[in-house]
Amino acid sequence: METERNDSDSRWIVHGTRPLYASEWIRLDMADIELPDGQRYEHHTVWMPSAAMTALLNDEMTHVLLMWRHRFVPDLWNWELPGGLVDDGEDPATTAAREIEEETGYRPRALEHLVTFEPMIGMVKCPHHVYLGRGAELVGEPSEKTEMARMELVPLAEVPRLIRDGQVLNSGSLVALLHVLALSGPTATAGHSPEAG
Repeated sequence: METERNDSDSRWIVHGTRPLYASEWIRLDMADIELPDGQRYEHHTVWMPSAAMTALLNDEMTHVLLMWRHRFVPDLWNWELPGGLVDDGEDPATTAAREIEEETGYRPRALEHLVTFEPMIGMVKCPHHVYLGRGAELVGEPSEKTEMARMELVPLAEVPRLIRDGQVLNSGSLVALLHVLALSGPTATAGHSPEAG
């Protein structure tokens, strides 16, 4: 027989925080933390603006729009989904649609929220809102000219290989693409084999 569990018994208590650094992009605080066993110490916490990104599929739902981008902090290239930071007071769905158009020139025919997650939940507060775009209409040229080297409509069947080969490293893109693959079922990766390269 399973004993009743009280979640509050394992809750960490925050007795207070003090700011160490703040800008519009990042805030670093020091928190006074008490563990469930009574230990008490200081712990760094980080706040960053929330972000929204979209897995934009073609009308046939067979290809996803990916951008080949360089990220200077880790100095690497990888495939990413269109997305960006949520402006103050902006609805994340509005951000997702705006970023697609700004970065790619496409407008989704339909936009569906898939999941919101925290990419570094142990220390950083930065909600990531993931959307699925169904169908797309080209409405113009991208207004953001420095976001990527190129963009491609990539077959969903190729996505597992890209992930396995370390070509998709952004957490939001990984969560979104894995979610889409799970929703699509085995037909999304038909013809793919682990040996394909």
